[in-house]
Amino acid sequence: MLELRPNCECCDKDLPPEAKDARICTFECTFCAGCVENVLAGVCPNCGGDFTARPIRPAAMLKKYPASTKRVLKAEGCGPRRAA
Repeated sequence: MLELRPNCECCDKDLPPEAKDARICTFECTFCAGCVENVLAGVCPNCGGDFTARPIRPAAMLKKYPASTKRVLKAEGCGPRRAA
């Protein structure tokens, strides 16, 4: 079950469950579309994967399976992943 994290890890923009601009990678790292396109160049800085639009959970299911309230923010800032 997706956590539906509440914010962009890069700029801390609120991304409520119904946000159409929320993007996630395969590990559910969550960013807004603006940061994915303009800062990250489509590459997750945490795992190196790509992004997809986060699905929107239907309201009835959101009541039964609520979104996460835990905010995640990259303390070291946000930028393209560097090669190891």
